[in-house]
Amino acid sequence: MKALSIRQPWVELILSGKKSIELRSWNTNFRGDFFVHASKTVNNDECARFKLDSKKLVTGALVGKANLIGVVKYEDEKMFLKDYYNHFSKKAGKFPVYGFVLGFVGKIKPVKCKGSLNFFKV
Repeated sequence: MKALSIRQPWVELILSGKKSIELRSWNTNFRGDFFVHASKTVNNDECARFKLDSKKLVTGALVGKANLIGVVKYEDEKMFLKDYYNHFSKKAGKFPVYGFVLGFVGKIKPVKCKGSLNFFKV
């Protein structure tokens, strides 16, 4: 099965059902179930913004499963900010940005695993 590495606190927001779009600079044709991998890197500023204790967040492990049901191509800031409450990012950087729309999401018991770029096999 495939997995996708995502930094904390974004993983926690996805697994809690608050974040339904994961942003990437690249597109994918993949659709279906994948493991959510919490990368070893934690964004402490974003943890503070969402009032999450970065020391309590799992890293370096498979922590959940999700279903990629579609991709939104954001081509400008207006379109990007319209979905703010689905992805929680204040700025996009360079357009286009791709929003991976997540369907069913569920937590699993953490399984230590090395992450990788893009989707990777586990």
